[in-house]
Formats: sequence, C-alpha cells, structure tokens
Amino acid sequence: MDDDFLRIDATLTDNERLIRDSTRRWVDEHVLPIIAACAREARFPLELVPAMAAMGFFGGSLNGASSVEYGLMMQELERGDSAVRSFASVQSALVMYPIHAFGSGDQRQRWLPPLRSGEAVGCFGLTEPDFGSNPGAMRTRARRTGNGEIEISGEKAWITNGSIAHLAVIWAKEGETNTVSGYLVETDRPGVRAETIHGKHALRASVTANLVLDAVRIPASNALPGAVGLKHALQCLDQARYGIGWGAIGAASACYTAAREYALTRKQFHGRPIASHQLVQAKLVEMASGLAHAQLLALHVARLKDRGEATAAHISLFKRDNVAMALATARAARDILGANGIASDYPVFRHMANLEAVSTYEGTHDIHTLILGHAITGIEAFG
Repeated sequence: MDDDFLRIDATLTDNERLIRDSTRRWVDEHVLPIIAACAREARFPLELVPAMAAMGFFGGSLNGASSVEYGLMMQELERGDSAVRSFASVQSALVMYPIHAFGSGDQRQRWLPPLRSGEAVGCFGLTEPDFGSNPGAMRTRARRTGNGEIEISGEKAWITNGSIAHLAVIWAKEGETNTVSGYLVETDRPGVRAETIHGKHALRASVTANLVLDAVRIPASNALPGAVGLKHALQCLDQARYGIGWGAIGAASACYTAAREYALTRKQFHGRPIASHQLVQAKLVEMASGLAHAQLLALHVARLKDRGEATAAHISLFKRDNVAMALATARAARDILGANGIASDYPVFRHMANLEAVSTYEGTHDIHTLILGHAITGIEAFG
C-alpha cells in the first residue's frame, strides 16, 4: 500500500494530478540526488532557483494556480526537503503575496516579475531576537525624516533567505501610535547587515540569518501602502502556514515510504521481515492513518480557501495538526529503521530534524492551540 491509503488521488482533477506528478518528477530528478549532501554541507542549492521558477513554484495563486495545485507543489517540494519548500514558501507567500496584496502598482511592477523569475530573492522580517510568538511587541522602528525618506532601525532574527535576499519585507512600528507597518528594503542599502546563522541541527540546507538595520534610509515610496497594521503581517503568515500544512504531508510521506520499504526488506528472528511483527505493523498503521487524515484536511481547507471561506483558525488547525502528524511519523520511522534511522543514506532523520524547526516557525504548536481556543470560546488566553 502506497502513501494514499484512501485513494484521495481519485478526487483530484486532471490538472491537479498533472501539477503534482510533474513536481514530483522534478524533485526526484533535481532535489533528491543532491539534498543529503547539501544538508551535510549546510548549503542551499541556489543552482536550482532558475529551474524552480521555470516550474512555476514562485507565486502560487498569483500565477493562476488553485489552492490545491499550489498545495500539491509544496507537498512535493517538502518530500524533497523542508529547505526547498521553505524557499518557495517565503518567495511566494511572504514576499510576493504582500507586494501583490498591499503594494502599489509601481511596487508590483518593479518587484513581482524578478521575484517570479527567481532573478530576485526575497525574505520576510517579522521575528526579532526577543519577540517571536509575540510580534506585536517588536522593537524595530520606522521614522519619517521629513525629506521624503523613512529611516528604519532594528534587528530581525531567524530570517529564511536573509543573507541571500535582494529584497526584505520589513515590519516596523511607526509614529506615536506604534502602528506596525510593512516596508520594502533593498538589502544593498547602507546600514543593512545580514549575519548567517551557523551550527543548525535542522533546516541545514536552508539559509537562515539575522538582519540588522542600522538607520537604513529608504524612499517613502517603499512603504507598502496597504500594509498598515499587524493584521496584514499575520495575513502573510496565514499564506505561509497554508503551504506548510501541505509540505508536512510531503515530509511525512517520505518517512512513511522509507519505513515501510525498510520493514518489508529488513529480516530478523527466523528470517522474517520485521513488517511481520505486530509492533512494527502498529507503527505503520498509525503512520498511514495520520497521512490519510492530513490529506483529507489539506484538501478540505484548500477547497475552503478557493471559495474564500478559509479562516485564520482553519489554517491554524491545518498547520498545527499536519506538522504534529508529520513529526510523529518521522519519529516512528526513525524507530523502525533502528540504527539506520540516523544515517544519511535514508531521508528520515533529515526530515525529522527539519520538522522540529517547522513545528516552531510560523507559529508553534502551542500558539496555534491558543488561536484555536480563542476561536472556539471567544476568550483570548495568550497572557
């Protein structure tokens, strides 16, 4: 039995299957042969960016893809590695989306084409060293200088693509009201400094950096006119969380497939495959069941999103539950593989480590639990 126990494939349209299958082939041919080495070397494969752009991975719905089609792309990219999906998610959901949704006509014309083609790489600066789950308490400030410029000072932390980006979407407080607003900051401006974070045990094939903005001057026209208020930053996060919910299925599928194949070929005790033992079968059943539930959740949230009915709470449930499922699947797969579960010959430990990070970014499991609690009861419990 493959990773589609409930035959959800039959509910997809021909175009949805075409997009999934073409993305899967691309990952098999271009990502899987190199990604283990990239993780060992802590290197993002920038050489893949032009091909990713040609495949239409940057932009999602801005390129006319449905929510299911975009989700299936993210699923297959993360079957390769979370780093590859993260790159596409940031480019699409956290950079192109806010420019399209909140930017001016000039900003869209200037930046969307090179971001879509991969000629420009973007990053998203919301999290700070002291404020992750509570972004509204950020310290980064934007100040109007009176000569048609805005001066931004502050520090952003754990920024995917931070030290390879040409453009940063920076969120900062402005004015006496401390209104959180969005700004486009070219990373070659004086005062911008990116410090790559080394020594990560997860997302090793992804570029992660801290961004320091030291009195960076930008023209007032670089402010995103429609991005006034923290809710707009959170809307961007919802777009990214949506892609993560699909991506988690890809990582879980890779781990389940590796564990199932290993259990059927690894023989112990009287020459029988370990898949013949009840405890191993129980683990495989839980993995297949979790994947089936995650696939159904993904498909339903996607259909809601295409109808304009998906709420932030729906997407929180989606990200929370699917990433938890994927992490549990990776841990069970590592257990089935025994000592081989920590070897880079198999993808399991790489996915498991990545999912520890994915479980944290774009809202931790606990934060999404509180978001859902608020949606259910009407009472905030963040304090």
